[in-house]
Amino acid sequence: MLRVTLITCGKLKERYLREAVAEYRKRLAGYALLEEKELDDGPDISAEGARIVKAIPEGAYVITLEIEGKQLTSEAFSETIEQLMTGGISHICFIIGGSDGLADEIKERAGSHISFSRMTFPHQLMRVIFLEQLYRAFKIMKGEPYHK
Repeated sequence: MLRVTLITCGKLKERYLREAVAEYRKRLAGYALLEEKELDDGPDISAEGARIVKAIPEGAYVITLEIEGKQLTSEAFSETIEQLMTGGISHICFIIGGSDGLADEIKERAGSHISFSRMTFPHQLMRVIFLEQLYRAFKIMKGEPYHK
């Protein structure tokens, strides 16, 4: 089973966001071993970057979620994950930066850069959006129905 680590900067403060994350965590349990690493946000992008570097699991393939990344459809995102898995990748680490974005050293460390939109989303909401899309990707990969 694929191991997925999600590194995020900033705490989930609102109850409704925590509940949404918990729901997708539960749904993903049948498809991947999900680990979340919630790091402190700030005080600057450099300090945040240093914490992220320390949190990246050894041997994991790193994908950053950033506005400058490549935009994909849900199907293409699913295909990307599947190609990594069939190519021998057993651990993927996704990174969502804090309010100031990601340090250059994190972007350079990543094997891929994905953008969910050219719009800016709060990092707390992005966590929910990402987990939903990850769940959708597995459903697509397995050919299982998912609401549209």
